[in-house]
Amino acid sequence: MSGTGPGEIAPDGSAVEFYAAMPFDERSAALVHGALAPGTAILELGAGTGRVTAPLLALGHPVTAVDDSPEMLAHIQGATTVHSAIQDLDLPDRFGCVLMMSYLVNYGDREALLRACRRHAAPDGLVILQRETLEWEEGSPRDWSHDGIDFRVTQVEPRGPGAVAATIEYRMGGRRWTHSFTSRRLDDDQLPAALEAAGLRFDRFLDDTGGWVAARPA
Repeated sequence: MSGTGPGEIAPDGSAVEFYAAMPFDERSAALVHGALAPGTAILELGAGTGRVTAPLLALGHPVTAVDDSPEMLAHIQGATTVHSAIQDLDLPDRFGCVLMMSYLVNYGDREALLRACRRHAAPDGLVILQRETLEWEEGSPRDWSHDGIDFRVTQVEPRGPGAVAATIEYRMGGRRWTHSFTSRRLDDDQLPAALEAAGLRFDRFLDDTGGWVAARPA
């Protein structure tokens, strides 16, 4: 994974300045909040600049935010922050909710990431994952916009069965960034086995698209 553009670039290729300028993700925070008991402590893996951390705190959840970029974590206020790669994380605490968003389950070392989720979930806790549901297809670029940001898929190349290498361009206020990554599909038929390998079991989907997955310790 790699990235280009102004400001610091995190180890996974994400642009710190870009994510710091994006609005808080209130919608995702509300979805997570609705799946939990009030005040449930959350371990947020790959928290970035806190776009979901801040609204979760406002909804009454203590949050421990983990990221491997200290520049990302510097933007987070009100949460406990931990600078660490997710797969290396080994905290003494167990959490009522372990949250891993941003399609990391598609982009990273899937088994190692899921094992980190399981390692930190309380026995009766919930692991919430956001997985990619976009149908990547080789072909013409795709464009979309929201919140004053222009997105453009500039490259999609097959990388073996169920995997593609992609590059997305972001434009905001005259600034331009790119992020290149490899995405590996996690279909419904693959999901139970992937969870089981990490000591988790499927619980339910949290949305109609199946992009938000809830699991529990097996």
